[in-house]
Amino acid sequence: MQAALHRVAVLGATGSIGASALDVIARHPDRFRASVLSAHRQVEALVELCVRHRPEIAVIGDASLLDELARGLREARLTTLALAGAPALEQVASSDACDSVLAAIVGAAGLPSTLAAARAGKRLLLANKESIVVAGALLMQAVRSSGAELIPVDSEHSALFQCLPQPAVRDSLDPRVRRLVLTASGGPFRGQCRQRLLDVTPEQACAHPKWSMGRKISVDSATLMNKGLEVIEARWLFGAEPAQIEVVVHPQSIVHSLVEYADGSLLAQLGPPDMRTALACALAWPDRVTAGVGSLDLLALGRLDFEAPDTQAFPCLALAYEALRHGSGATTVLNAANEVAVSGFLQGRLGFLGIPMLIDHCLQSLAGEPVPELESLLALDASTRRLAETSMDSIAERLRA
Repeated sequence: MQAALHRVAVLGATGSIGASALDVIARHPDRFRASVLSAHRQVEALVELCVRHRPEIAVIGDASLLDELARGLREARLTTLALAGAPALEQVASSDACDSVLAAIVGAAGLPSTLAAARAGKRLLLANKESIVVAGALLMQAVRSSGAELIPVDSEHSALFQCLPQPAVRDSLDPRVRRLVLTASGGPFRGQCRQRLLDVTPEQACAHPKWSMGRKISVDSATLMNKGLEVIEARWLFGAEPAQIEVVVHPQSIVHSLVEYADGSLLAQLGPPDMRTALACALAWPDRVTAGVGSLDLLALGRLDFEAPDTQAFPCLALAYEALRHGSGATTVLNAANEVAVSGFLQGRLGFLGIPMLIDHCLQSLAGEPVPELESLLALDASTRRLAETSMDSIAERLRA
């Protein structure tokens, strides 16, 4: 008898991670089905995906667009149920409509639905690093209490997951492991000094040399904040202390991360820079399925380079380590301030070097003791965003002076 299809809720279906996940799912119609799809505001794109994948439920994040979504689904002659708003995302993430939840909503907006999936005991495919940065202790507690299975989707954490002893996701790092090494491409400005970064444009910052990503995560990669957030994520996923997590710049983006064992052995996961590999791993684990990714030609590659990150030109990585040492309150401030700062940069309100300046200002003003409750974390997130917005113009002025 044929096994039942594994139903996947793809939250953030119109983004780059969602598109890659749907590509993998479509390659295995006998194993997976995209049963729930969501988008924030892109109604037309969401309807097009529904035509292609025929989910049971479609959710638009902006509740004001529900009628437009329902009309689009009717005109496409689909029976897909239209829902809208943050409560609907939480509802579907914990419902019987899915077995796995791909958490790929960008930013802290993905936190409530990610927590809902964890509390419901789902297989949680975590691509939304901000959820664990803001509420790592709460998320991991929910995973443990419900028996949920958390599998990271970030290429670096997927690599660590594959190289660590199982179970890889745990409260403290396996005693046989000495350190975790996260690799960073260095982004589009690798090797440039601070002075040359003064006039960087959003278009330049979003032109990543290796990965195809959304604009926010592309800017995070350019500032090295993306790597800082990944350090915090690794701490919560694998129980590592900050001193056990190292970042090295690896411009080829072929070695995705490494695990050093007590005996001196280093295990690394290598592959082409294609998110479908990590997504296929998470969807099928512990099995392996094809992902549409070609073989890695080591002879054509020729060499692998590694270098230390430049935290003078790119201070966001150092700010992330500082926030991690202070606890959940500081990491919440770090994430919220970064989201506002990146948005300001993309809008032309703030220069590239103003991003770490604004984050540091918010950390100095608001970061305090760890915050254990979700309501308090959300309140701190909101107050940080208000401070960042009201401080942005003065930071921009200081940068121009």
